[in-house]
Formats: sequence, C-alpha cells, structure tokens
Amino acid sequence: MVLGVTDRRPRRVVGSQAFLDLGAVCGRLLDKLRLRIEARELVHPDGRVLVFAVPSRPIGMPIAVDGAYHMRSGESLVSMTPDQLKKVFDEGVPDYSSAICPGATPTELSPVAVGRFHELVARRRADAKAHSQAQVLEDAELVVGKKVTNAALILLGTAQALRRHLPQGEVVFEYRHNDGEVAFAERAEYREGFLLFHDLLWSQISKRNTIYQYVDGLFRRDIPSFNERATREAILNAICHRDYRLQGSVFVRQFPTRLEILSPGGFPPGITPENILFRQSPRNRRLAEALSRCGLVERSGQGADLMFTAAVQEGKQPLDFAGSDAFQVQLTLHGSVQDEGFVRLVEHVAQESGRSLSTYELVVLEAVRHERKIPQAVQGSVAKLLDQGLIERTGKRRLVVARKYHRLVGRPADYTRRAGLERPTQKELLLKHLRDNPGTPLAELCEVLPNLTAKQVQTLLRELRAGGQVHCVGRTKGGRWYPGAIGSN
Repeated sequence: MVLGVTDRRPRRVVGSQAFLDLGAVCGRLLDKLRLRIEARELVHPDGRVLVFAVPSRPIGMPIAVDGAYHMRSGESLVSMTPDQLKKVFDEGVPDYSSAICPGATPTELSPVAVGRFHELVARRRADAKAHSQAQVLEDAELVVGKKVTNAALILLGTAQALRRHLPQGEVVFEYRHNDGEVAFAERAEYREGFLLFHDLLWSQISKRNTIYQYVDGLFRRDIPSFNERATREAILNAICHRDYRLQGSVFVRQFPTRLEILSPGGFPPGITPENILFRQSPRNRRLAEALSRCGLVERSGQGADLMFTAAVQEGKQPLDFAGSDAFQVQLTLHGSVQDEGFVRLVEHVAQESGRSLSTYELVVLEAVRHERKIPQAVQGSVAKLLDQGLIERTGKRRLVVARKYHRLVGRPADYTRRAGLERPTQKELLLKHLRDNPGTPLAELCEVLPNLTAKQVQTLLRELRAGGQVHCVGRTKGGRWYPGAIGSN
C-alpha cells in the first residue's frame, strides 16, 4: 500500500503527512492484527511517500479485528459470511485420506479389491509384478505399519468395513425418466471400496446411454450421450475431491440427456469453476496418488480438461457447475449434441493438420464462438489459432471463427453476423439512415449497427464528418446527426 502518489495514471508523487511516527503505527497494527506490517518512508523531491508491505494472512487463519472477521463487498467492509470462513479454515485442514482410520485393520480390506489394485499397478509398473500385495499397499502408503488409512478403506474396503468406519463413503445412483419426477425409476447404493463397484456404476449409466448419429457426407459417427471416459473421470473426481469429514453421500443422478454428480464439500481451496481447467489442488492427496498409481486418474491434473475436451469435441455444452456452493459441488454433464457444425469443424481441423486441438485451443475457440472473454491463462493459444487460420480479427480486439469454417459447416451468414459488415458498408448504412431520417441521435444510429459499440459508431461518424458527408448539431446526448456538411442543406 502506497501513500503519497496519485490514484490515476500517470501516477505523480504528491506527498503525504500521514503517520509521521511510523514505528508507533507499526506497533499498533501488530497489537491489533497480530500480523507484522513493514513500513518505510521514501524521500522524493516532490514529497514524502509511505510504503506499507502487507503480507498475506497465514494459510487457514482469518484475521480478526476487535473480535470480528471482515471481508470486502464492493467498496464496503462487511462481516465474513459462514461459507467464506469455512473456505479459510479448510485451507489448513490436513489430508483426510492419509490419516489412519482408528480400529481398522488390513483384514477389513477386500481381497478382490486388493488383487485388482495389485493387477492395475503391475500393468503400469513392471517391478510391481514381483512384489506381494502387502508390499504394493505399503508402497502406495495405503497401509502404514499394519495400520489402514482412510484412502485404503475408500478404495479397497469391504462393505462391512465401510459401514463400520466410513459410512459417508457411499455412492448413490438414481435414474429418473424426466426432470419433473420426484420418485426415481431406479436406485442403487454402493457402500464398499471403489474398485469393487466402479465398473458396475458405469454399467448402470451405460444401459440407458442413447446414441446420437452424426452424418458427414459418406461418413457416419455415433456420439453417445455420455462419453465413457469423461463420465468415469467425473465420478473419480467426486470420489477423489469430496470432503469426507461431511456425512453426505456422493450422488450420481441420471436423466435421459444429462448426468448430475453431487459431492459433499465445496471446491478445494483455490479452485473455482472459472479456473478449474488451469489449477490443481487435490483435497485428498493420498487417495489421488493411489488412483494415479493404478492408472485410473492422471496425477498431473484433476481431469477437468479431459471432460471439457470431450464435451466440446462432441458439440455438447461444456462443464456445468451450476448448483455448486460452499457445501457441495454439482457437476452436470450434458448429453445433447447442440452444435453438429462444430463437431465437423473440429474433425476437419484434425484431418487437415494431423493433430487434435489442445484443451487450451478449444477453450479459446469456445470463448470466441460464444463471444465471451478469453481467459488469461489461455491467451497464448490465440496467436496459434490466428496462424492456423481458425480465427480472424475483425477489429483491434474482436475475434471471430474464420470465414472458411463457417462455409465448411454451411453457415456463412453466421460469419457475416459475427464479424460484422465491411467498413464502407457500415458507413453507407449510416448515411442511408441519415438521409431517410435527418436529425438522428447517436443512440438510434447505434441500433443501425448493433454489433458495434457506441464508440465504434462514433468513430465511423467522425470519419464521415471529416469527409464532409455528415454533420452534427448539438453536443453530448442532445446532439443530432444530419447528412451532408454544415450548411449544405
């Protein structure tokens, strides 16, 4: 925090006479916040400048002032809400999955699940084939000194073990024929180690997995409502990142055209729906590592990129976290193919370039085609797509999917609508409107070119005025535009 300079750029030193005794101020701040604040005074020809170095609060610890916790809300300072306090406290929570489960013994792990885990690990690690099952469990730190971790129960526990030690480790599947139904048409409860039921759960989903037939010329492709790899990844995420301190179950609710997966606990600290593709923060690290060892998940990420890519490549709505809050994460996988043309575009690019588009490139394309802001984390992919001719600039900042691909998918009019008209055509439309309606205000002229901002319309009018084709009478909102130069009428 800097005092003694102007807020607006270009910043100028104006000097400050605040806090003349810096030592006393830092002492009072320490007493008040129990947080060390460094401050120093800079001598500048234009005045005195104070610089306060304010550290971040300690992880998992909110800062109280006079017994109250505060946060920003717009320009105001308000009391922290319970969900915000929970987020802060959760930052310092140790890994639940690595903790030893009191009273649990290795005999409560299912021999079938343990054998399956050993087999999966051996497929990925040649040396594991020669190791005993007990050694493989110890190497994965699922069993530590003959004691069983929570992660071992979640993955390998018998039904009796979970009922006794970890009843919240249950996964409930429900199927409903439509949104309006309160009662489920089918329900299954899985309260045992994940490796004992993950294939059964997919079988439940798969038996009602309708197929969309996509035809491109002589080629036909079947697109299932629920992509198997993406669906399995979504379920694994719920198992791996849920908060096991809460007593709720994971719910998998299937409808004909969507799948809802609800897991107790909000997003892990630092993760939001906006940054989930670009950040990783496993809530249960030991569990994530064990799943990575047996090849069910990639340790490097959370699988969100895989789910996003599958949805976009199949022309479906990307990841939908509507309904999530501080106490649960709700992920909806949409099964309907919404944009067959985009499927054709993605496949054409793969055939033409010999490679599939990366997740970051797909994020950029999704943002451009839906006219949304491109996330900062993927800005580096914009230049690549411009070089490949997949997107084009139609102004200093405006990007659109390239004209040739709108033609490819049979929607050339979409390009014209999104890219807008050529500049001479835009000016001619403004002139025609002014000839038919002399004395038009700026707001009405903006309606003539709805794809442009008011500033862009003003720029066109200035160019027309410089050429003597239009003139304005009045200023600001009261100004009226007429055809021709001043005095020409």
